[in-house]
Amino acid sequence: MNNFTVEAIELTRLYGGREAVSNVSFTLSKGEVLGFLGPNGAGKSTTMKMLTGNLAPSNGSVKICGIDIMENPKEAKALIGYLPEMRPLYKELTVDEYLTMAARLHRVSSKYIKSAVETAKERCGLGHMSKRLIENLSNGYQQRVGIAQAIIHRPMVVILDEPTVGLDPIQIRDIRALIREVGGEHSVIISTHILPEVEMVCDQVQIIDKGRLVFNGSIDVLKRQRIGNKLLIGLHHAPKADELLKINGVSEAEVLPSGLMRVRFEDGAAPAEAIVQTAVQQGWGLYQIAPDQTSLEDVFMQLTYQEQLISPEQSTA
Repeated sequence: MNNFTVEAIELTRLYGGREAVSNVSFTLSKGEVLGFLGPNGAGKSTTMKMLTGNLAPSNGSVKICGIDIMENPKEAKALIGYLPEMRPLYKELTVDEYLTMAARLHRVSSKYIKSAVETAKERCGLGHMSKRLIENLSNGYQQRVGIAQAIIHRPMVVILDEPTVGLDPIQIRDIRALIREVGGEHSVIISTHILPEVEMVCDQVQIIDKGRLVFNGSIDVLKRQRIGNKLLIGLHHAPKADELLKINGVSEAEVLPSGLMRVRFEDGAAPAEAIVQTAVQQGWGLYQIAPDQTSLEDVFMQLTYQEQLISPEQSTA
């Protein structure tokens, strides 16, 4: 028996014959935070709705802790905490009133409701807001209340759809810290189109574009993809690119508009030390050598562009 808290198996959703989500598969274990990343309209929210049982897949299945969400919806949904992009808040209630109602809706035993509310407030930094009306809270604190209702019944899986949209920088920082903290006890899935957010809070990353997964791996793999096999070199007396190609492992060299040189090297090669030695020997005046990191935005664009190059005929060949 596996220990997966979430298993999505070939999830597909059709709208009017068009695939909004196509064959999305992944697994998640306890204590992991999965970032579901993609541009607006890529299929993120549709996937979230299928994962929570709010939308039936056209094909495929979802299992929560081994329980099929379509075959045993009540049992599976009891293990999920969900915060949709549009927060389900009753703003005329106080924080305590709303969280008490949420605990009852999540079928928390009456004798444990008070302690469940206090624990959720403590974890979400809401202890001093107990008697405040939700409508009088800032946007950031309303988001905290939304997360508190999602974790009040101590679910195995917490799903947050665009959890930091509309927040200011300080609120975003606080909510990201809260997501990391929640991820220590639960499996967490966050849907977002904010690239740095994934790198800051997630262990696993999935990038979706036009309903299809174009990347599925750990955050470390994504970071390595950012770094790649490139160096940025600054030389006061730069030689012609051909001179750098003579160094073992260097496969390409080019001069950038900034005056720096970008050097690409072969897989498994580590030419930095040889470049330094050659620069000293030849009097090139080396003043900078560092990895040339690709931005997250560029990685995303590369992945989605590669997907666009695959025609339907090629993908079925």
